[in-house]
Amino acid sequence: LRSLLHPRCFVLPTGVTQKKKLPDGQGMQAEEDAEFVGARVEAGLRAARFSSPPSSEEFAASIEPKNVPAVFRGVLNGSAASSRWDPLHGGLDYLLEKVGPDVAVEAMMSSTGHVFYGDLRSHERVSIPFSTFMHSCKSYLGGLNAADDSSKDKGIGEEPTCSEEMCSASLENSEQLYLAQVSILNTENKERCSLEVLKEDIQEPIFLKGRPFSSINFWMSRAHMRSSTHYDPHHNLLCVVAGCKKVTLWSPSASPFLYPMPVYGEASNHSCVSIEEPDYSSYTRAKYMKEYSERVVLNCGDALFIPEGWYHQVDSDDLTIAINFWWKSRIMTEMLEHMDAYYLRRILRRTK
Repeated sequence: LRSLLHPRCFVLPTGVTQKKKLPDGQGMQAEEDAEFVGARVEAGLRAARFSSPPSSEEFAASIEPKNVPAVFRGVLNGSAASSRWDPLHGGLDYLLEKVGPDVAVEAMMSSTGHVFYGDLRSHERVSIPFSTFMHSCKSYLGGLNAADDSSKDKGIGEEPTCSEEMCSASLENSEQLYLAQVSILNTENKERCSLEVLKEDIQEPIFLKGRPFSSINFWMSRAHMRSSTHYDPHHNLLCVVAGCKKVTLWSPSASPFLYPMPVYGEASNHSCVSIEEPDYSSYTRAKYMKEYSERVVLNCGDALFIPEGWYHQVDSDDLTIAINFWWKSRIMTEMLEHMDAYYLRRILRRTK
């Protein structure tokens, strides 16, 4: 009924995966990479898909207030970022020239391989020149291209991997580095905006017109990486500029299955459950996580609205670039601190 009333909007049926055909005869994506809706995800909590961006009025009236994720196709189409930043079409050289050789950025270095967890014991923040990271990406891309050419010459359909020399050329352990949440705009701390110059290439999505952004951030993976399961305290629009991201979502009501870290502890917005080796003996309810989850696939130009409090886990392909917009929800903007005790009592009464 929903798709009949709104031809641009559709929702995947429960328990259904949507596989996407790969180019060049590579067949179908593996099941773990396909879109998926868990069997226990309530109908009203499934992400809507829009074939084109909504108007600002439609977003404000019927999408944002529901606090349910939504996927929008083609949000960045025609923007300078989408046409100039693509690593496969000269984007690395463009970004090198645009940002310049002397700008340092803060990167995340993981001690757990390609998985980035929220606690400080598994990663550290390191300052590196933006140009060094870009040169490392160029080396990695060169290795992928060389391996791809080699496999074509041999007639072998092996997945391309870069040579050891290429992978270590520019930056030690660069496979474990991730440019995460590097500020383009930050209303609370302008000094942190190391990539402010890139704002000239970003076209604000029309349906976010008038939103008081708290920050706009740059995200880039050199090689395939995974972020741990977590939620954010702001509404979030995640936009893929180049590459591909697979985002797994859980509603806040699924918290019991995700075992969030203690409220007053470190990384309180992260799940305790490992995404690669979950310990079901310690976290027994976590075995039902997938049934309460939904996975969406974002390609170049696509955007995902992630409401505040929604858990998400992100897989990024090689050389994937994204930007995101964070803004406070209306309820958090209007929540008065002197009313906290009252709100808490009401919430406790509802969960009794």
